[in-house]
Amino acid sequence: MGSAGTPRKRTAARYAAAARRSGRVTLAAGAGFYLFLYGFGAAVAATYALFAAVSMAGLSRIPGTGRQRAAVLVRLVPVCWLLVAVGTYLAVRTWTAVAGMLVIGFALAFVAAGGPRAAGAAPGLQLLYILPSFPPYDPGSLDERLVGTTAGLLLLILAEACLFPDSPTVPYRELAARAADTAQACLRELAAPPWRLTEQRARDAAAAIGSLRPMNVAEADRPAGPGVHERALSQTGLSARTLLARLVRLPEPPGGEGPAEPGREILEAVRRTAEETAACLRGAAPATGAREGLARARAALVATHPEPAAAGPAPGAPHPPEQVAVLRWYAGLIEAADAALAMSTAAAISVRGRAAAPDPPPMRFWYARMRAPRLWWMRLEGHAGRRSVFFQNAVRISLALAAARTVAGLDTLPHGFWATLAALTLTRTTVRETRTTVRLALAGTLAGALLAAVLLAAVGTDTTVYAIALAPVMLLTFTLGPVKGVGWAQAMFTVTIALVFAQLAPATWQLAELRLVDVLIGSAIGAVFGLLAWPRGAHEELQRSAAVLMRGAAEIVVATTAAVAGGGVREVQPAVPGHRSLRHSLILAESAFAQYQSEPEGSYGHRGHAGQPGGAGRAGPVPEPDWQATVMAGHHTLWGSDRLMEPPQPQPGPVTVPPLGPDAAAAVTRLGDRVAGRMLLVSAALDPGGDTPAAPVALRDPAFDGFAAQPDGAPRLYYMTVFWLDSLITDLEHITGTDRN
Repeated sequence: MGSAGTPRKRTAARYAAAARRSGRVTLAAGAGFYLFLYGFGAAVAATYALFAAVSMAGLSRIPGTGRQRAAVLVRLVPVCWLLVAVGTYLAVRTWTAVAGMLVIGFALAFVAAGGPRAAGAAPGLQLLYILPSFPPYDPGSLDERLVGTTAGLLLLILAEACLFPDSPTVPYRELAARAADTAQACLRELAAPPWRLTEQRARDAAAAIGSLRPMNVAEADRPAGPGVHERALSQTGLSARTLLARLVRLPEPPGGEGPAEPGREILEAVRRTAEETAACLRGAAPATGAREGLARARAALVATHPEPAAAGPAPGAPHPPEQVAVLRWYAGLIEAADAALAMSTAAAISVRGRAAAPDPPPMRFWYARMRAPRLWWMRLEGHAGRRSVFFQNAVRISLALAAARTVAGLDTLPHGFWATLAALTLTRTTVRETRTTVRLALAGTLAGALLAAVLLAAVGTDTTVYAIALAPVMLLTFTLGPVKGVGWAQAMFTVTIALVFAQLAPATWQLAELRLVDVLIGSAIGAVFGLLAWPRGAHEELQRSAAVLMRGAAEIVVATTAAVAGGGVREVQPAVPGHRSLRHSLILAESAFAQYQSEPEGSYGHRGHAGQPGGAGRAGPVPEPDWQATVMAGHHTLWGSDRLMEPPQPQPGPVTVPPLGPDAAAAVTRLGDRVAGRMLLVSAALDPGGDTPAAPVALRDPAFDGFAAQPDGAPRLYYMTVFWLDSLITDLEHITGTDRN
């Protein structure tokens, strides 16, 4: 089969998945429609039963298994009732209907910031609000509308839960547990001759790291929600990736005879913590013994291992090379121990919620004791600005819906519902994507309208033919549309709509003509607002937000290294200036990256101008930066800064840390400034301006050769800081791709 076989298999899998989804939609929508229309003669209830199922399963794309989608739908039933009721009462006047479309359309689109499931349900909820916003304006039929909506949703919930189950995916929690298992295997090798990882084990670690990246995780399993459990699970994955990366880079124990105490104890404590974490993620009874043991072992390492100035012949005198190797070794162990402690704590919170939160929670677990409404508010507040792609999409969609409703109301557009639906479904995040989508949609609608016109003219008013044809046509519509694209979807949906409305009232071939006109109007409105409102989509925002993130990280690096060099008061909850701003930058960068991944390649030309630091890629298309590595660099900057600014050992009150010696202070300040400078160069390359320097600059400049010749009398904190700075340079190499050169 070779390379030709894999695409065919993928296409077949896509058809199979679409057919399963189509079968559930067709059965739920058809059963409700036929029951009310032909069983009870209730045309209004039949319409709402059909569109409730179509909106929440045909238009919506709620990720997950059937049972997961059913659980989401159960929670959304009251929301659907509210939308139908509000839409019914606001529709009686054009201005109230337009105002409602503007406000509610924005709210439903903006709630996509809450994660994949909220984003997937939003289009269907929009449709359920749009449907009652058009004639007939009859608030007296609200009870029948609600009955039909409820029946359609209940039938869909049963179909999702019981019929045509999808192939199971590996949950993120299990992926994190497998990463913890891989960490255990790595630690066993590091604790046995030859005291380093084999190439195979290093590849296993790299594979485990890759498996936790969002792009490699099924959308339903990505922990992207604002709640405590989702945030903690996401942090578990990030901590597991950090632990594995630190283990791969861990140097060999000094002396070549294996790790001495307390290094061996640290390795074993990290291994037990990884084992405990994996068991916790897989549902074992809560246990914290290994994590507490690792915390004690880490504290013992910090307390018992002598500083070089105390071990050397005289304070500040040169210390032997073997002692430098020991300090580097223990700095790496402390990094690994901190990552393991964060992974274990986050895993416990992801399973048990606030009950597992430390007291008080460290800065990296700031969310651990907050309740869901507060976390939701913080998520939405963080995106309430024009730089958020969720805000941009919400503005774009709400304006398009309000404009479509205005046109439909002022011109008494027949079946104006279709124009508004077209504006909803055809508005895209980039001009090029909108233009392509509209062209295909109009071609498909024209083909479907011609077919529907022929059918309506040939059959006339014989509703029996339409009733027989509806189910198979609907099955084809929701099978072919998701796989073959918007043109086929619009063509088949036009025929489906014609079959539905021909059963509700006598129809002629002119119904197909009206459908084509309405889609043309709706798509034109969508194209206009796609052009006026942030027409370049997420790519421009991703460039800008990633550049802002790197600039904020550079500020944190400078502030942290200056504080390490100068000493001062340390607290368990360090308040480093700039951390809040950097976290907000991380939120915007992560959301822009998520939107960017959802946009088809080529919707804004070649992907990116950025490449090597200094804007080397501006002469033409270059390899795309590793945007996810940019996000990881932001997290590593925050975590490392928090770790270095905490007191050496937990204390009930503030602790005064002495400054570094003159040589060590000068060295760490110089290295911090160089790392911050390289971050600024990468920032300029990610979002180049008209005068960005074009000459590439090496990320690892000669200053980093100083890692091999340490300043005399440098304390342990110096080596921990240097290890952190070196890891940040590695992150920058991942971003620019220089690690592959």
